[in-house]
Amino acid sequence: MAREISSVGVIGLGTMGAGIAEVLARSGVSVVAVEIDDDGVHRGRGHLEHSTERAVSGGKLDAAGRDALLGRIRYTTSLGELSDVDLVIEAIPENLEAKSDVFAELDKITGPDTIFVSNTSSLSITEIGVHTARPGKVVGMHFFNPAPILKLVEIVRTVVTEPDVITDVVAFAERLGKTPVVIGDRAGFIANALLFGYLNHAVRMYEQRYATREDLDAAMRFGCGYPMGPLALLDLIGLDTAYEILDTMYHQSRNRLHAPAPLLKQMITAGLLGRKTGQGFYAYDAPDSPTVTDAVTKSTVDTVTPREVRKVGVVGTGTMATGIVEVFAKRGYEVILRARSAEKAAASVARVKKSLDKAVVKGRLSEEDAAAALGRISPAVEFDELADVDLVVEAVAEDLAVKQAVFAALDDVVKPGAVLATTTSSLPVIECAAATSRPSDVVGVHFFNPAPVMKLVEVVSTIATTPDVIATVDAVCAAVGKHPVHCGDRAGFIVNALLFPYLNDAVKMLEAHYAEADDIDTAMKVGCGLPMGPFELLDVVGLDVSLAIQRTLYNEFREEGFAPAPLLEHLVTAGRLGRKTGKGFKDYSAR
Repeated sequence: MAREISSVGVIGLGTMGAGIAEVLARSGVSVVAVEIDDDGVHRGRGHLEHSTERAVSGGKLDAAGRDALLGRIRYTTSLGELSDVDLVIEAIPENLEAKSDVFAELDKITGPDTIFVSNTSSLSITEIGVHTARPGKVVGMHFFNPAPILKLVEIVRTVVTEPDVITDVVAFAERLGKTPVVIGDRAGFIANALLFGYLNHAVRMYEQRYATREDLDAAMRFGCGYPMGPLALLDLIGLDTAYEILDTMYHQSRNRLHAPAPLLKQMITAGLLGRKTGQGFYAYDAPDSPTVTDAVTKSTVDTVTPREVRKVGVVGTGTMATGIVEVFAKRGYEVILRARSAEKAAASVARVKKSLDKAVVKGRLSEEDAAAALGRISPAVEFDELADVDLVVEAVAEDLAVKQAVFAALDDVVKPGAVLATTTSSLPVIECAAATSRPSDVVGVHFFNPAPVMKLVEVVSTIATTPDVIATVDAVCAAVGKHPVHCGDRAGFIVNALLFPYLNDAVKMLEAHYAEADDIDTAMKVGCGLPMGPFELLDVVGLDVSLAIQRTLYNEFREEGFAPAPLLEHLVTAGRLGRKTGKGFKDYSAR
């Protein structure tokens, strides 16, 4: 049976420490809050009063509840006041020596059964614990910011942590209304180990001017449903904090993908730490403010006149092709749907009609608008019927030879000045352009599935694409209600290049028996607010598709960290491809 923990010490009353103290007091726990001096106590008390006042004004706490909560917290500048507590949570800045000194001092003050907890997000619990005479009672309890809101707590055990201590701390976390996951002691634990590699990769993309800050952030919000883009999230976390976590991870893993991007160090040196200083990747109207004040990064195509587009051709009959046809037809464009046979063309038009009918039933579209959209679609079999389109979108299978044959055929029949686009998600756009005599008119226009729903379109320019072609695609995206982001022609574009290395890292984490798939999924959903955990997402995408994308990234960049995890390859070889086969990382056959 878990031990009853009724009194807790919290050392450090910064944003995180104050948040933890609030969580404890809200759950009826008596809190002794310790700061280094009176100024620290004053700031910490201010954090708590401000946070609880917001909770009252938001209707999440009444005035009596707030008074009771604040009444459970006693403030002091003396560690000696912690002599009788059941558990101590250390929440001071990320410095191993400072944390170790605190724990060594606590060892002399507290009773032998007091549990020592560190809220570190990246440092070794083992290295902190050895500075005490009770390393078996030292554990990590990594809360996420803001602690009163986010549910995840990573419970970090060392090789000497006593099992009963883990049982007690897990039960305590659940009593606080948190979702605990128990893991081993390694840099970054689950969430940060997966999150910060992804964030670092985004900084490198920005550093290389591969994409603007707005496009990087919009790509992950609209393409993956993330609550924040990577650069905006780094500003919220603090660039100095991010650097320390990455540096700690790199020194343990020696994975070059964890080596902090040089731009981070430069920005830190310049004092650009993110929201807390009022400027990071974005500028804010005041320190700690979420309001961005600097202008959107201007593109060179903003001053270019786009070509006129009235009629659109779509080549292909798959899910993506029919979705794109629906997008254009609903927005008033005349659409030619080219298929390899009349039967395939008719079947594709029927699928569009079914989707439109569903939208009518759900009240998203009127019957008249649905009928008008369907009336704008003309099926075709011959490429000649695309002769007078202004824009043609190729959406055939992800096979370079097949796509090149389509572009060669289009080059022969489509009028001069028409924009030729491919919706490839992984192949080089320039290879498609090279199959034509007009590479300057060829561009990547990567829609996301399902195209009628997803707002994001990656607009991929090659070294030959002219600015007016990009401007034309931007204008068309605006006309059909899509959000375009711009990038160069390299493997993965923005979304896949950021998403799949993160998914691959999750597979490696599972492969190393560091944590279970369900715990990793929980950590990323609950701790980082992601719509799906990595293994849920891999099973939806398809493990074979995921492996092909990861191989493409590795072959392009030759980064050791991009090499596909052997476990992913083994599952694909075994035919466990995810939901479509009933088994992947998880078993769906019995559901």
